[in-house]
This record gives sequence, structure tokens and C-alpha cells, in this order.
Amino acid sequence: MPIEWLLYPALGIVAGLLAGLLGVGGGLVLVGALALILPSQGVPPAIAMQAALATSLASVIVTAAASATAHARRGAVQWRQAAFLLPGLLIGAWLGGRFATGIDGRSLRWFVVGYCLLAATQLALDLPRTRQPRPVRAPGPGLVAAGGVIGAVSSVVGIGGGSMTVPLLVWRGVAPVQAVATSSACGVAIGLSAAASYATAPGAVGMPAASLGYVFLPAALGTVITSLPVAPLGARLAHRVDGTTLKRIFAGFLAGMALLVASS
Repeated sequence: MPIEWLLYPALGIVAGLLAGLLGVGGGLVLVGALALILPSQGVPPAIAMQAALATSLASVIVTAAASATAHARRGAVQWRQAAFLLPGLLIGAWLGGRFATGIDGRSLRWFVVGYCLLAATQLALDLPRTRQPRPVRAPGPGLVAAGGVIGAVSSVVGIGGGSMTVPLLVWRGVAPVQAVATSSACGVAIGLSAAASYATAPGAVGMPAASLGYVFLPAALGTVITSLPVAPLGARLAHRVDGTTLKRIFAGFLAGMALLVASS
């Protein structure tokens, strides 16, 4: 059995845990790893980055849904905030997928590298630093527009949007754990719209037979098998532990991932 078939479930464990625990990072891990692995699975190198993004987003659907369900059972999801974000998330994610499939894979790689470094900086500095309780701001049109930006960027870098949605919601007065929970729910919408965009986009020439557009189904299914049961564990841990140290450790990991993707 090729080692890659063992790596997919291992990646799923990491992605699921991070999705539930921090609300960020799982998709970036998948994108970086898949960009390196997929060419050995028959994916043409010229579109390996697009395939990595599409496959990561397809797996995000299930991972985010599992995490959101676990958080919802604890009453942590702020559904009204999510409802206002939803239209922008759906439209932005679809357009982001079409943009990503229309540009050169090497250029797209640098988008991912840059975002990895930004996310690493955010985690290392523990931003945003709001610590005092504050009233939750009522959602409005601005939140719809923010959803559009989050959806588009998430689709281009292959993530569920937690590294943007969580800080936004915390800044709006939502408690950190509730922000992570709401971000997970938003990640389902991003994953669905973006994966559909990649799956139906033209240009996926040379993808292996077990693919749907740019989505390489064996990798998506392999990661989902383990991320599905692990995401609720991360959600439970998020309600029990202080994640500051963990965030800083993971920031270093993301910076290393950025260097690895840049050099590949």
C-alpha cells in the first residue's frame, strides 16, 4: 500500500483536531501537505495546487459540520451572526474558486504561502487581544460584506475561514469559544460553495479518474474518515483548555509549512 494512503487519515486527525480546538489551521495543513503529495497520485503538477485547495475544501465540509454539531449541542453557535455572514460566504467562496482555477498554479502557491505566514503571525501574537467582556454587536449589512471577503479568501487558500471569522466575531464581542463554534458553522457554507465551484470549473485536464473536477476524491474521503470523529474531541477540548500556548506552537508549525510549500 502506498504511504500516501496512510497519510490521508493522519492528516484528517490533525485537521479535525485543529478545526474543533482552534477554529483555524486545519485547512492550511491539508493544503500544504496535499500540494506535496498529489503529484505522486497522478495529479498533473501544473494544477496540483488547485487540486490541493479543492480537495481540502471538500473535506472541510464534513470536518466543519462535525465540529459545528458538537459546539451546537453545547449551545455555543451564534446562529444570528452566522445567518448574516452566510450570503457573502456563499457568493465569495464560489467566485474565489473560479478565480483560483483561472490563474497559474505557481502564483496561487504564493497566495497560500502568504496566508500561512499571516495566520502564523495572528496565532503567535494571539490576535485579537480583546479580553474584557463587551456587548455583542448586532449583525448588519457590514457583516454580509465581511462574509464575502472571508468566503473569497478562504476559497483561494483552501480553508474553512476560521482564521478570519474567529477574530471578526471576537472583535464584535462574541466570546472566543462561541466565535470558534460559529466559525465552524460558517465553514460548512464555505466548503460547500467553494468545493462546488472547483468541482464544476473547466480546466481540470489530466486529473485522475477518481476525481470530481479539481477534487481528488480518495484524498478527500481519506481525510474525512478520521477528521469526522476527531473534530468533536477538539470542540470538547476547546471548552476546557487555554489555547494560547498551543496557538503559538502551531504558529511555528504554519511558518514551517509556508517555507515547505514555497520551496516545493
